[in-house]
Amino acid sequence: MSREKKVFELLDHSALERAPRVEQLRELGFTWADLEEEEYWLDAIAVMSAGTYRELAAASEKLWGVLDKAVRYVHRRQDLYELLGIPPVLWQMLDDTPLPEPGLISRYARFDFAVSDEGAIKLLELNADTPTGYVEASIATPWICEQAGISSPNGAMKELLAAAWGIERPDTAACVAYGSHQEDSGTIEALVRHSGLDVTCIDCLDLWLDQGRVYDGQNRRIERMFALYPKEWMAVDEAGDALAYAIETGSLKLFNGPHSILLQSKGLVAAVWGMYELGLLYNEEEREAISRYILPTYNKPVFSGSFVSKSVFGREGGSVRLFDDSGELELEDEEGFDSSTLFPTVYQKRAELARIQSAEGELHLLTGMFMINGQPCGLLGRAGGPITGNASHFIALGVRELGQE
Repeated sequence: MSREKKVFELLDHSALERAPRVEQLRELGFTWADLEEEEYWLDAIAVMSAGTYRELAAASEKLWGVLDKAVRYVHRRQDLYELLGIPPVLWQMLDDTPLPEPGLISRYARFDFAVSDEGAIKLLELNADTPTGYVEASIATPWICEQAGISSPNGAMKELLAAAWGIERPDTAACVAYGSHQEDSGTIEALVRHSGLDVTCIDCLDLWLDQGRVYDGQNRRIERMFALYPKEWMAVDEAGDALAYAIETGSLKLFNGPHSILLQSKGLVAAVWGMYELGLLYNEEEREAISRYILPTYNKPVFSGSFVSKSVFGREGGSVRLFDDSGELELEDEEGFDSSTLFPTVYQKRAELARIQSAEGELHLLTGMFMINGQPCGLLGRAGGPITGNASHFIALGVRELGQE
């Protein structure tokens, strides 16, 4: 097969001295390339063919519109909230809060795709509420690709983030265990830095509420907050109902906005597939995109072949189970938190991930595409086992333009 026809080509740089490269990435703001004794960053580049990248970007735009349309159909229909697994404590908040303009329900999101060795593109999920990987995509990937003379399409991420935050203008950015959790702390710090705004970073655990108002540990009132805090946690966390009340009454503006949880639910993908099969809501162009890029997804295991089950709010591979052609359990994630004990499960046809031969052996490659301010703008690569969980590695994704050597 000629180079131009390959979907991915691996450039392995593991023979290069690692320590100075890790230090350079640390200086740029990517401080968790190594985690204790583990190498999170694989010093390699998975180079995608230009044609595949163009199709991936176009697919992302189409699916963004398809899912946005589904949220508007679901909004204020509490029977559908229940099917999507939205906790009842959030229903009033979702009903009372106006929907953003089309395409901007979430200004900071990431699609996860299975791109096969043959170039087939299938959507696995949309992380529209609290996606991570921003530092890896916006800071580390462009530097790694530049060092190797490979093109990166991620250069616009910072400007799009600044434009989004320039509209939202949060006064606070928060995550759990700020200052000690390297990845989440580094992520909100990078977002704040790229926004160019004066934003205070805090620990979510320092927040307290009084009469619908939100304060930090220094008794500073918070009115506009970006938080790496999954909204479904409001159903189980102490004072989660009080936080929902602060949002629904307008005392707190939370970013991503409340309706991002509708986009986040994997149940929304099942709803889209159901409406596709019933011939509802979508025009012919949208139906073609659904048929081409969305996997059959249901609320029950109705498959005759291999399939995957996962919680509607599963994250980092937690709750994912792979079933073989006979319907027998083949593999499950035993390290991530299994949120299927709290939220409903969806069942999805299995899709093939591309495989790369690295210094770590054969790895499955998951392809992420960031959507910032409504635009596809940044690739994120993760490599690991058939289930992409917490133990997976970050690998830079680049694009090989025609004629590039």
